[in-house]
Amino acid sequence: DIVRGKDLFLGNTYESKQREKLEDNLKTIFGKIHSGLTDSGAKTHYQDNDKKNFFQLREDWWTVNRATVWKALTCEAKTDDKYFRNTCNGGSPTKGDCRCKDDQVPTYFDYVPQYLRW
Repeated sequence: DIVRGKDLFLGNTYESKQREKLEDNLKTIFGKIHSGLTDSGAKTHYQDNDKKNFFQLREDWWTVNRATVWKALTCEAKTDDKYFRNTCNGGSPTKGDCRCKDDQVPTYFDYVPQYLRW
C-alpha cells in the first residue's frame, strides 16, 4: 500500500511526519524512474499531474516486483519458518522460508482494499 500510494494509516504527529518524508522519497524515486523511461509511449502513459505522485507507474512497478520484494523480506527466513496463515494455492501452508511453491507470494491481501483487511 505504501509503495502504491494507497496506505490509509495516518498515525500520530511523529508518524505523519515520517510518512510525509517517505512519500516525498517515493515521489523522487518514481520521478527518476519516469524520467529514465526511453519509450515515448511509456512516458506518455505514465504522465502524471502536477503533484508528481506517479500512481499508475507505482502500481505497475508493484505488480512486476512484488515477488522480488517478498523474497527480500523473507531472505532470512529459516526452512521451518511458516507464514502465519495457510494461503498457498487457496489454503496450503508455506513449504519453507515463508514461501509457496516456485517462490510464489503466499497472499494477495495487498490487492484487497485496505479498509476491508482490518
